[in-house]
Amino acid sequence: MKRIFEVQPWNVVSHDFNRAEKRLQESMTSLGNGYMGMRGFFEENYSGDTLPGIYLGGVWFPDRTRVGWWKIGYPEYFGKVINAINFIKINIALNGEFIDLAKDEITGFELNLDMKNARLTRSFTVEKGTVKVVVTFERFLSVAQKELSVQRVRLKNLGSDDVDVKIISAIDADVKNEDANYGERFWEVLQTDQKEQSGSLVAITKANPFGTPRFTVGAEMHHRTALQAKVAAPAHDKEVVNGFSGKLVAGSEIDFEKRVIVVTSRDYHTQNNLVSAMNAISEKTDNLSYDELFDAHRAIWAERWEKSDVKIEGDVAAQQGIRFNLFQMFSTYYGEDARLNIGPKGFTGEKYGGATYWDTEAFALPFYLGVAEPKISKNLLKYRYQQLDGAYHNAKKQGLKGALFPMVTFDGIESHNEWEITFEEIHRNGDIAFAIYNYTRYTGDKSYVLNEGSKVLTEISRFWADRVHFSKRKQKYMLHGVTGPDEYENNVDNNWYTNYMARWTLAYTLQVLEEVSQEQAAVLNVTEEEKQLWQDIVDRMYLPEDEELGIFVQHDGFLDKDIKPVSEIPADELPINQHWSWDKILRSAYIKQADVLQGIWNFIDEFTPEQKKRNFDFYEPLTVHESSLSASIHAILASDLHDENKAVEMYERTSRLDLDNYNNDTEDGLHITSMTGSWLAIVQGFAGMRVRDGKLHFAPFLPKKWDKYQFRLLFRGRLIEVGVDTNGVSLELLEGEPLTVGLYGKDVELVAQSSVFV
Repeated sequence: MKRIFEVQPWNVVSHDFNRAEKRLQESMTSLGNGYMGMRGFFEENYSGDTLPGIYLGGVWFPDRTRVGWWKIGYPEYFGKVINAINFIKINIALNGEFIDLAKDEITGFELNLDMKNARLTRSFTVEKGTVKVVVTFERFLSVAQKELSVQRVRLKNLGSDDVDVKIISAIDADVKNEDANYGERFWEVLQTDQKEQSGSLVAITKANPFGTPRFTVGAEMHHRTALQAKVAAPAHDKEVVNGFSGKLVAGSEIDFEKRVIVVTSRDYHTQNNLVSAMNAISEKTDNLSYDELFDAHRAIWAERWEKSDVKIEGDVAAQQGIRFNLFQMFSTYYGEDARLNIGPKGFTGEKYGGATYWDTEAFALPFYLGVAEPKISKNLLKYRYQQLDGAYHNAKKQGLKGALFPMVTFDGIESHNEWEITFEEIHRNGDIAFAIYNYTRYTGDKSYVLNEGSKVLTEISRFWADRVHFSKRKQKYMLHGVTGPDEYENNVDNNWYTNYMARWTLAYTLQVLEEVSQEQAAVLNVTEEEKQLWQDIVDRMYLPEDEELGIFVQHDGFLDKDIKPVSEIPADELPINQHWSWDKILRSAYIKQADVLQGIWNFIDEFTPEQKKRNFDFYEPLTVHESSLSASIHAILASDLHDENKAVEMYERTSRLDLDNYNNDTEDGLHITSMTGSWLAIVQGFAGMRVRDGKLHFAPFLPKKWDKYQFRLLFRGRLIEVGVDTNGVSLELLEGEPLTVGLYGKDVELVAQSSVFV
C-alpha cells in the first residue's frame, strides 16, 4: 500500500513533487468527459520519466497478434487504444530558459484534482537566477461541449525585476505508444493550418492490413492572452505551433488561455465535414468567456453529484475513496454514446488495450442502474446487440454455433491474444446474458429483453448448446477446457461458475421465449428440437460439489491441490503475480478473484445462508485479491453473512485500490471498471439492497468506524435517499410516485417529500 496524496473529502491533493512517483501521480490525476480523456501529465516538456497519454473514445488500432505458435482460431489482431495527438502542449520560457520540472528547483508545489468540479490545477514557484515566478496551470475537459478542452496558465512575478516571458503552444502528432508490438507511431498528418494566434491539424491513423477502419482526428486551438503573438516556428508535417511573448512586470501577473476543439471521423465521415464542424464548434465556444465555459461544465457535474453522491461521516479516507471512484467512472462513461463502452483503464493508460471486457456487464451495469437514468444502462446492452455479427464470427472461428461475445473488443471481433483467456474464459457469454436479466429485474422494463435482448440470449444459448458435451459415463453435460473468473486457473474442466452460468442462461432464454411476440419468435426461429435440447442441458448440467465440505467445487481437481491459506505466503512474496512464476501460480490453490463466490453474488438470494457461509469461509482465505474486481464481491458477501470486519476490510481495499496503490500497478493507469465496486459494497453490501419480485429491499448496518453514511438511489422513476447512522435508518422519497420498500423484512410506505425513520 502506498499513499502519495493527502486525504480530503472532495480533492486529490499533493504538495510533494516526487519525481520517482511521477507516473503514479499522472494516473491519479486523470481527467475525462466520456468523449475523450487524458492522464495528468504535464503541459510542458518534461525530460524525466513520464507516460503522456491522451485518448479518444472509440479511436483504436489493430496491432498484429504475435505468438510463437499460431493456433487455428487465434484472432489476427489485438485491438488497442492509441495515444492521440498531444493538443495540450504548452512550453514556457522565463528569460530564455524553458521550465522543466525534471531539472528545475521549485517550491510551493501543489497538484490538485477537484473532483466536485472536474478540474485539475497545478502550481509551483520556480526560481532561475533572479527570476522568481509562480506558475499555475488549470485544465478541464468540458462535459457541456464534449469536443472542448480548456487550459489556463497564470504567471505571477514575485521577483524585483521584470521577466521576459515566452509561451509556445502546440498541437503535436509526433506521439508514441509504449504498448505497441511494432512501430510506436500511429498518426499520419493530412493537413495543417498555422495562423498567428490559432492553428489546426488533421491526422489519420496509419493503414492496417485487417480492414478495420482508419480514424481521422482534427484539433483546432485558439488562445486568449495579453501577450503578443509571435511566429514561433514554421509549420512542419507533424506539429502546428503558436508563439507568444512579452514582459512580466515585477509584482504583476498575466493569464494565458488555450482552447482546443477535437473532432473525429466517428462523427464526421469526410475530411471536409470534419474540418467544417471543427471550425464551427471553435467559433461557437470562442464567443464565451472562461468562466462561462467552466460554469456550464460545473453545472452538469453538480447534477451528477446531486443524484449519486455518497456521503460518509467519521472516515475521511472512505469518503475520498468512494468519491474518487464515482468521479472517475463518470469521467469515463455517462452513456451519451451507445457506440462506446468502458475500458478497464478508461482514459487513464494504455494497459489492457483500452477495449471492452466483461467487466462492463458484471460490475458497471449494476452500478449505473442505481446512479443514472435507465437509458444509460440500456445503451450498454445495445452495445453488445450492435456487435452480434462479430460474436457470430468469434464462434464460427472455433467451429461453434451461435454467438461468442469477445473477451476484448472494440468492434465485436475478438482481439485478445492469449488463448487461455480469449477462447476459454467463455463465462463472459453468461455475464452478458445476466446483464439483460439484471436490467430487466431492476427497471421492470421488458422492451429490450423481449426484442433485441431475446436475440442476444438465443444466440448465446445456441453457443452453449454446441459448446457443452455429454458425458455418457456420468450422464451429465459438461464444459471442458475453460477458464473461470479466477485467471490463476487456466484450461480447467467444469468450472462451477461457467457451468452454472451456461445452465442459467439456457433456462432464462427458454423463459423469455415464452413471452416474446409471435413476430419476434418468427425472427428468432428457435425450433422445438432446440428447446428440448436446452431443457435437457438445464436438467442435466454437471455442477461440481463436495458434500463433505458442503461447498461448490471451483473445478474438477481443485480439491486435489495443496490447500493452504494466503496467510501462509511470506509477505515478501506478495503479490504472487509479481514474485512467482506462472507455473507456480497455476499449480497453487490461490485464487486471483471471486470465482465460485461470483456466482453466489449474482444469485445471492438463491442460496441458503449455510451454503453462502461454507463457500465464503472456504474460498476467501485462498484468495489473493490480485484482481481489482475481487474485493467488492467479498465485501458484499461478507456483509450478507454479517461479517462486518471482513466487509469493511474489503470495502477499504476496493474503494482505495488506486488511491493507495494496493496492487502496485496504478502507475499504468487506474482500474476504472472495478471502481464500481466501492458503490456496490456500500449499497448492496452495507445497506443490503436487493430487488425481489420487483420490490426494493434494504437491511443496512453501520460500520463501527463510521458515524453515518448516506446515498441516493434511482429506482423505477423514483429517487430515494437512504441514510444510516448511530440512531437508525432513514428513507426518503425525493422524487416520483409513492413506493413500498422492504426494510429488515417489513414493508415501509414511502411518499414524496416525506421520510421514514426506523
